[in-house]
Amino acid sequence: MNLVTDYQNQKVLVLGLAKSGFHAAKLLAKLGALVTVNDKKDFDQNPDAQSLLAEGIRVITGSHPLALLDEDFKLMVKNPGIPYTNPLVQKAQAKGIPIITEPELAYEISEAPLIGVTGTNGKTTTTTLITQMLNQQRSAGKAYVAGNIGVPATEVAQKVTPEDVMVTELSSFMLMGITKLRPHIAVLTNIYTAHIDYHGSRANYVKAKMRITMNQTKDDYFVVNWDQPEWRELSQQSKAQVIPFSRQGLSTVGAYVKDGQFCYRDEVLMPVSELNIPGDHNVENALAAIAVAKLEGQNNEAICEVLRTFTGVKHRLQFVTEWHGRRFYNDSKATDIEATEMALKGFKAPVILLAGGLDRGFTFERLVPALQEHVKSLLLFGETAKLLAQAGEAAGIKDIQIVENVATALPIAYQKSQPGDIILLSPANASWDQYPNFEVRGQIFIDGVADLIKGNGAN
Repeated sequence: MNLVTDYQNQKVLVLGLAKSGFHAAKLLAKLGALVTVNDKKDFDQNPDAQSLLAEGIRVITGSHPLALLDEDFKLMVKNPGIPYTNPLVQKAQAKGIPIITEPELAYEISEAPLIGVTGTNGKTTTTTLITQMLNQQRSAGKAYVAGNIGVPATEVAQKVTPEDVMVTELSSFMLMGITKLRPHIAVLTNIYTAHIDYHGSRANYVKAKMRITMNQTKDDYFVVNWDQPEWRELSQQSKAQVIPFSRQGLSTVGAYVKDGQFCYRDEVLMPVSELNIPGDHNVENALAAIAVAKLEGQNNEAICEVLRTFTGVKHRLQFVTEWHGRRFYNDSKATDIEATEMALKGFKAPVILLAGGLDRGFTFERLVPALQEHVKSLLLFGETAKLLAQAGEAAGIKDIQIVENVATALPIAYQKSQPGDIILLSPANASWDQYPNFEVRGQIFIDGVADLIKGNGAN
């Protein structure tokens, strides 16, 4: 790694732990910084804080005391999930203390080129596809996933070499805290409406997403979805070479679909029907990955092998199993309306949909056409169950039932199903009203399917 000296003997405050804060603190200490970690979780319930203290790093837990910033900190490394409305963050801003997030720190020390992926939906699938494509038949170096996909960028950045590449998923929260980070290839999968509670407005959310290209130059590439006018207009903000991808075939400059075939510029790669994951949104994810792989010089055989064999990312329209003619899909990562809408459009067979979760003040009128076209039964849980029931009624669905949670929904879903049906968890909501995160919610679904097969949950 690049052993930068900027942090030696500098007082740095790491605000918030979890994976990103934990690894940022360890790296900063290795770079010679005088690190203080502040995390809201109590020390006796905070193994990460205990581990850092054992390594000699100063730790303050249980609250975010404003008096902490009376010390002479030169930098704050903020956990991306902590909003800028946090009083300690606001005080740091007022004092003129620079605030970054962990990917910025990773970029400074990494020896490998960076591919950055952002967007409202499809980030993780696209990041994973790119990584697998770049590793297929690779003779030197390795492509590593990092970032919002669950692998701290600072952890990966310490081991990569110039022959490697970091394929980094970047959330809007992360992008708010970058200053120098410059992907050689930046990818924008799409932009819908999300995280307004964090950003305050859709305009701010879009602005945060577009920070992925703010440091790019004419020597870099901006791979962008070309299928909506807004996204085409946003591409004009980039100084990089714009490489479109289009499921609708609106541009042939980059990756696109024509006559049912995946194409890149003038090359035909393979039939879209051979893509191993369902849905138009996954066609778009595949196109984005194709564009990046081709820019990186990958051959068509390697690209197509991945597209034909890729089974999806866990919790993201993940095929779980087929049993007694029913196909089970775990799409717990569908935490917004658009993600569930796209998931439903990916199926031609009748769907029994499990949905619901945290009430963020949204209504679900937008989901009505997809419900009407694809869903035969609705099993609803969580704070938004009644709101989703209203959407189901508007869609003309006769079989709507409110249940306690995902675990109780699954055996009921099986009882309502017939051979050929799809049983789909795609909540259209965040999980935090009932579960710590979408991963726990999805794992409960996977475990519930296993119980069904063992005969513990089905009649």
